[in-house]
Amino acid sequence: MIFKETSLKDAFTVQIEKIADNRGYFATTFAIPDFESHGLNAIIKQTSSSFNNKSGTVRGMHFQVEPYAETKLVRCVKGAIYDVIVDLRPDSPTYKKWLGFELSAENMLMYYIPEGFAHGYQTLTDDAEVHYMLGQVYSPQHARGIKHDDPEIGIKWPLPLTVISDRDAGLPTLKQLMEKEPAIQVCKASTK
Repeated sequence: MIFKETSLKDAFTVQIEKIADNRGYFATTFAIPDFESHGLNAIIKQTSSSFNNKSGTVRGMHFQVEPYAETKLVRCVKGAIYDVIVDLRPDSPTYKKWLGFELSAENMLMYYIPEGFAHGYQTLTDDAEVHYMLGQVYSPQHARGIKHDDPEIGIKWPLPLTVISDRDAGLPTLKQLMEKEPAIQVCKASTK
């Protein structure tokens, strides 16, 4: 695997390296020593997947607060998505900045998302399937989110929105969330 730090502090892309022969290929998609050698959380407590029928579907922007803040390793295993993260750590030099990458079954790129980041994506194809490896279990009482079109963040989605859940459409802006929950702790202060 090839790890590349992104312009957002502590977030990485991870490129899978295929070993190909006449049968097809074999590839390592996760190894604790590789992640630890880059200073990344290598604990996986849950894996999940989502399937999306229609291109233009938006899911997000989701995160969990302490003590259930989570890391994510995200990979698109069928079709293609535009995967977006937003740094919500007030002590970070990249606070409120966002970054997006195309993840697809073809490019086999993964996104390592540290604690304290909101995450979401838009499907670029019909029938897109996404696999998540999570550093924490899902906790409904710690789950939060911000609007996918929060003007303060300014995410530029590549396609017109076609489908979004009522829950995601009703998420607050970051400012509204912080006004409602001023004591919210998105994640522990960064030690790096």
